[in-house]
Amino acid sequence: MLQRFFETLPGLASWTLILGLVALSIWAPLIAAITVIAFMLAWVLRLFYLTIFLFLSYFRLSIEKDTDWLGRIRGMDRFDNYLAETRKACHEKGWDRRLSHWLHRKDVERLKKSGNIPPRSSEIFQLVVIPVIKESPSVVAANVLSVAQNKASIRQTIVALAVEARAERSVREGMAKIADEYRDQFMEFLVVEHPDGLPGEARVKGANISYAAKAAAKYFEEHKIPFENVIVSCFDADTVVGPDYFACLTYCFMNCPDRHRASFQPIPVFHNNIWEVPGFARVVETGSSFFQLIETTDPKRLVTFSSHSMSFKALVEVGYWSADMISEDSGIFWKSYLYFDGLYHVVPMPMTLSMDIVDAGSWWGTLGSLYKQKRRWAWGVENFPLVMRGFLANKKISFYDKLQHGFKLFEGQVTWAALPFLLTFVGWLPAISAGNEFSNTVLYYNAGRFTQAIFGLSTIALLGTIIMSLRLLPEKKKKFSLFWTLIHGLEWFLVPFILVFLSAMPALDAQTRLMFNRRMEFWVSDKRRNV
Repeated sequence: MLQRFFETLPGLASWTLILGLVALSIWAPLIAAITVIAFMLAWVLRLFYLTIFLFLSYFRLSIEKDTDWLGRIRGMDRFDNYLAETRKACHEKGWDRRLSHWLHRKDVERLKKSGNIPPRSSEIFQLVVIPVIKESPSVVAANVLSVAQNKASIRQTIVALAVEARAERSVREGMAKIADEYRDQFMEFLVVEHPDGLPGEARVKGANISYAAKAAAKYFEEHKIPFENVIVSCFDADTVVGPDYFACLTYCFMNCPDRHRASFQPIPVFHNNIWEVPGFARVVETGSSFFQLIETTDPKRLVTFSSHSMSFKALVEVGYWSADMISEDSGIFWKSYLYFDGLYHVVPMPMTLSMDIVDAGSWWGTLGSLYKQKRRWAWGVENFPLVMRGFLANKKISFYDKLQHGFKLFEGQVTWAALPFLLTFVGWLPAISAGNEFSNTVLYYNAGRFTQAIFGLSTIALLGTIIMSLRLLPEKKKKFSLFWTLIHGLEWFLVPFILVFLSAMPALDAQTRLMFNRRMEFWVSDKRRNV
């Protein structure tokens, strides 16, 4: 009963907000109009808040873009002498390099104070798990190639292709060829076939990657590699990392005092095929990239998403990824957070990795696939009842932390599903349904001024977002005419449509399904790329 109560709560709250304001617009339009203006003001404040933190996150990325992560790792291998070196003034040119040095020095001093000195980089191993079910060999090969091109610990890296046994024969044969081609470049290259229909498992990614991780655990035991010296990264098949990615990850792991009670989250950006997809898809996923940038500015409430890393020791202790949940990426954080009594957190990495935008090969097909992908992401609402039940049962986590995390989970889901509907459609109802009673009020005569001011402020925030998108987007593979350049700029006017039909509606769909106990199956996004 408790589980069903918490499963019902987010959807019930979202529908109550939407239908309640519709009813209020009919029966009490004056109160409804005041409520709509309050929602608009709240939206503008949130928009400015998000824009500020978007710029802060981009600022952090920009000051670390030229960081010598490999040099820092080698320095930390001789920790005591290196600490003295970092305390000296930075002689590098540029304020960004000096600021990066100052932040690095603070981190090293904090690590020294903790007393938890890291193992040497030569003792740290990387496990990369890549799930595969229908992805083309060319996409997976690009992923593996990007891992092989990294500068750090390539001979200490184990790649595990987690292939579903139910995948088509051509897919399984393609993965075997990739293993044969790249095996010599890594310490080990495993191809692990996950049997279908194992007891206690659903057809979800978590079951597949957990099976592969268990196979890797046997390998580590046979070669006497301590679990605490292994960093495991779960990458989606379309993930592409830069040449400094694992150096940055190793640094973050070494630099974290409680490295076995932490996940490490890069910033996923959807850039691999960004110039090959319809404009609306480009705007949708640019927004997704922005959201992840913003999330990294709040490490205390950051939750793992998509491709992420963690201590293999911690993964084994909590019992691997959930084998019956669709949202295994965020689920592993909550599983770890509850298991370690709240002493678990996410370390944001000042590093991006690139992924594919959904592309079904046609305009309408891509639209439908994007909707399904966002609904699958919104199915992360399944975490809410499990987390709330865990909070009620766990007496060691502080009430403040429970309140902070619980409120963010609940408020984030309800805002995601309800607010765009309220601002786009329901907000106009009070003026339409009201009669002379409303038209004779002071609010009626000033509503235009309120709306004009709100939309003016929103435009400023939107312009800031557009400028940021231009800074983040990769270079175009081909030159566009002035006409198409203007068209790409005008794509941002699709935001109202996107907020409703490719954000709020999938979220409301997922919450309603959970509310009526209509479980979703894991759906693999349609993606294609000119590799």
